[in-house]
Amino acid sequence: MANQPHLLSPDQLFGDLFRDVQLSHIFADSKTFVDCIPKLPPASLIELYHTEKTKPDFDLETFVRTNFVVPEKIASDYVSDTTIPTAEHINRLWDRLTRPTDEVIEGSSRVALPHPYVVPGGRFREIFYWDSYFTMLGLQESGRVDLIRDMIDNFAYLIDTFGFIPNGNRTYFLSRSQPPYFALMVHLLSEIDGKEILVKYQPQLQREYDFWMAGQWKFPGDDTIHQRLVKMGDYTYLNRYWDNTPTPRPEAYRQEIELTEEANSLGVIPEALYNHIRAACESGWDFSSRWFSDQKTMALIHTADVIPVDLNCLLYWLEVMLHDSALQMGSWKLAYDDFDPRLTDRRKAILSTFWNEETGFFHDYDAVTSQQTTALTLAGVFPLFFKLATPEQASRVHDRLKADFLQAGGWVTTFNHTGQQWDWPNGWAPLQWIVYRGLQNYGFVETAQEGRDRWLALNDKVFKTTGKMMEKYNVVDAAITTGGGEYPNQDGFGWTNGVYLRLLRDVNTI
Repeated sequence: MANQPHLLSPDQLFGDLFRDVQLSHIFADSKTFVDCIPKLPPASLIELYHTEKTKPDFDLETFVRTNFVVPEKIASDYVSDTTIPTAEHINRLWDRLTRPTDEVIEGSSRVALPHPYVVPGGRFREIFYWDSYFTMLGLQESGRVDLIRDMIDNFAYLIDTFGFIPNGNRTYFLSRSQPPYFALMVHLLSEIDGKEILVKYQPQLQREYDFWMAGQWKFPGDDTIHQRLVKMGDYTYLNRYWDNTPTPRPEAYRQEIELTEEANSLGVIPEALYNHIRAACESGWDFSSRWFSDQKTMALIHTADVIPVDLNCLLYWLEVMLHDSALQMGSWKLAYDDFDPRLTDRRKAILSTFWNEETGFFHDYDAVTSQQTTALTLAGVFPLFFKLATPEQASRVHDRLKADFLQAGGWVTTFNHTGQQWDWPNGWAPLQWIVYRGLQNYGFVETAQEGRDRWLALNDKVFKTTGKMMEKYNVVDAAITTGGGEYPNQDGFGWTNGVYLRLLRDVNTI
């Protein structure tokens, strides 16, 4: 693949043309324009714009549609056969969601990847980091292991190129990552190809770890928060989500400019607002009351203040994989002298920082106020998924899950009715998988299966009615459509397909 030109995001490339288009309401979705492909070199296009816009009959929409290729939604023209089983539909859909090796196109926001990959669908026309792990679960069930290898190699390429895995392969995602699932992907492939895979990807595992731990030995002054690190003691660190670009996201430019007015009325500095919004996007939970200081107001988002329990469990697993890869390479000293203490320290910190004896659940922690947040969310199940919780803690989490989180269509994400998509009444495929495996790890098989069966039944019902696999579902009343959030519900849908097939395997093997 040819070297990629300097990677500037659309706001940097197109300047006032970008701002004018994004504030004009030409496109209902701000992501549409940043995914457009210019038909001329950007410099020539900007020059043309400055000439044309002074003419009395100039029409901005006509200019854009003449000089850019406007993308269509993935699978928007796909006609589903609702008479076939859901699993068969998913297996037919993989080819529609798979993209070949990318070409380098000047002015395009797409970061070209050297291998084929699966996109989620709908408005998401690129690979997404954490989505891809759950998609891989289904690809394995469909026998498409070569595609799993290709996608992992793409992520390794991104780490080698940028030092981390971006949110997705777009230039406007290059300031942030997403929940670090690369170690789980490598582990999945090691179960297929053998443990030597750990050695192959050890350099990339280490580089991703270095990204999250950057600045560990260079904390400025007496600061306890620096980049993605929070210092909890002399030698103990936990992590947070963070993005150092204090500007509106190009793919949500208009919405965030409009939100600034509300934030100003609440005394929130715009640059801080944008930073916290971007940090929430790095979390994948964009957006949720989990990140709001009052658990209801978007303008009071404070994601970068929060130490998330799920992120730190994922980084614990990355440390496990680095430990195991060191053993596989015969680097005993690295495994036992370096990563063993890190593992021990992080496990202790997770249990002491996030466990709440009163609620019987794991909570996020506010690094600014030095106390746990009060929100109950499915992020609190990650210590069970990674077998970090004690049996007593797991039992209490199980009881809370069964009594409160289990709904007609599966596990609901939070209890707050905010209209945000990661809140009540919505359920999401990745969290169904985390809860299912977390409960199984501690022997709560019956409850795990109950949640699994309700989720699969809801997926089946919606597919039979609409012919679609959705990005998210209303699990409370099992409605066909699910409202709330930054954009309409999407169909496709990579991680829903993957989790459905993996859960169905367990049904069929019992």
